[in-house]
Amino acid sequence: MDRRRMTAIGVVVAVAGVTAAVTLPSFAGENASPRAGGPAGATATGGAAGEVVAAMSRDLSLSREQAVRRLAAERRAVGTVDRLRAELGAAYGGSWLSADGATLTVAVADPARAARVKAAGAVPKQVDRGVGELDAVKGRLDSAGRQATPDIAGWYVDVAANTVVLLARPGAQEAARRFAAASGVPAGSVRVKESTEAPRPLFDVRGGDAYLINNAGRCSVGFSVVGGFVTAGHCGRVGDRTTGANRVAQGTFRASSFPGDDWAFVEVNAEWTPTGVVNDFNGGVVPVNGSAEAPVGASICRSGSTTGTRCGVIQAKNATVNYPEGTVTGLTRTNVCAEPGDSGGAWLSGDQAQGVTSGGSGDCTRGGVTFFQPVTEILQRNNLTLVTADGQSAPAEPPAGGDVTAPPATAAPTAPPPAGGEASVCAGEVSRTGEIAAGRSQAQPDGRWYLAQAGAQSACLDAPDGAQLVLELQRWSGAGFQTVARAGTREGVARLAVDGPAGAYRYRVTALSGSGAYTLAFSAT
Repeated sequence: MDRRRMTAIGVVVAVAGVTAAVTLPSFAGENASPRAGGPAGATATGGAAGEVVAAMSRDLSLSREQAVRRLAAERRAVGTVDRLRAELGAAYGGSWLSADGATLTVAVADPARAARVKAAGAVPKQVDRGVGELDAVKGRLDSAGRQATPDIAGWYVDVAANTVVLLARPGAQEAARRFAAASGVPAGSVRVKESTEAPRPLFDVRGGDAYLINNAGRCSVGFSVVGGFVTAGHCGRVGDRTTGANRVAQGTFRASSFPGDDWAFVEVNAEWTPTGVVNDFNGGVVPVNGSAEAPVGASICRSGSTTGTRCGVIQAKNATVNYPEGTVTGLTRTNVCAEPGDSGGAWLSGDQAQGVTSGGSGDCTRGGVTFFQPVTEILQRNNLTLVTADGQSAPAEPPAGGDVTAPPATAAPTAPPPAGGEASVCAGEVSRTGEIAAGRSQAQPDGRWYLAQAGAQSACLDAPDGAQLVLELQRWSGAGFQTVARAGTREGVARLAVDGPAGAYRYRVTALSGSGAYTLAFSAT
């Protein structure tokens, strides 16, 4: 079966009988043998691990000897800074090393203390503000953070420049200055800098992604739940540790059942954020918006870290499989293929979670049969809550400090319909057209956002013929966009209306099935 993007449930077909020998579930959980002995290059070098020295040599263009000398100088600088910070008190303005790491500079807000810095072997620099004052300026920006628009990437203390830097995307510098002024920071204490940075959480939990168990076996994430994710029980036992595919510590198995059932719950640490999406292994993600059970004969797609996304149909439910390790009951049988490493991965019908990969027979070259453990049982047995792409179902509270007074839409005015094409059934102050394919999402207007005053907003989405789309209105929360209203297409059209607070908003269009051109029209008071 060729790899293909996930498609929505909606096709019901007759299923021919298939017989195949069932293999053990561990066929779908790849086991890697640990290396004998310790890690390569683990011998300490000048007090530093060999891997650290090798990485510094590679990434900082240093010889082995230069890396060792730099590490030694940095250790000495840490001790010097600790002593000077305590001695200088409020006059301490921060410290930094030169590009080669050889020179330590210490900023002082009191010129009388420069001699003490020299005596400690560092270079003094006279500044206007101590680091405590800089931190207080940043603290004011932090307190006003919910009022920052998505065009402000962040802010930080720059001790070398003795200022706080506010990062604004191209064209948004003036908006950043207004944000700084509204936060009440002293004039001249903040410098606005143009930046193309677009920060995002680096450690999202997504269905289908790989994870490692005790740094050995590999399985795939099923679905995000509050506090972690669900996966297959044969992947790990209670107490087993997991790391992400990036080798960052991820979580711990808190519940696991196999045989009899084949489910598990992994609780993740604070470095990882469960998200209501599944990796489509085609550069995008598929939203998860519920767990309504699909019937026998329905189309279904599986996502796993070995073979990506594969699709087929549901052949039977309440299947019992007699694995060599023992019997597992209550599984769902499909004609979708899977291979080692896909175990625990997500099964979807449209945007509805169905289960996690258990085991099967065959492979994705010849085809095969694969079974999944229904997700509803996992949630019920463990009192877990599925994380969905919908986010919050109600508008967020307006930020302190009043309403945004900018005009309701900063996007370009309504665009006329394409030459020779029919006018859309949707109308509004702003209109956008786009092309979308099944399993993909787009942000409008033009991948960006707009400002709206407090009050009513409405939108209309005219979908391609035969396509099923979802339209979401999302509001910037200060940490990310959160869904405040959602509507699916009926007879080719989706409409939504909401009365919400002022702020930065955008629309997200997701295709559950079908593809083609759509029109989105929206208005705000």
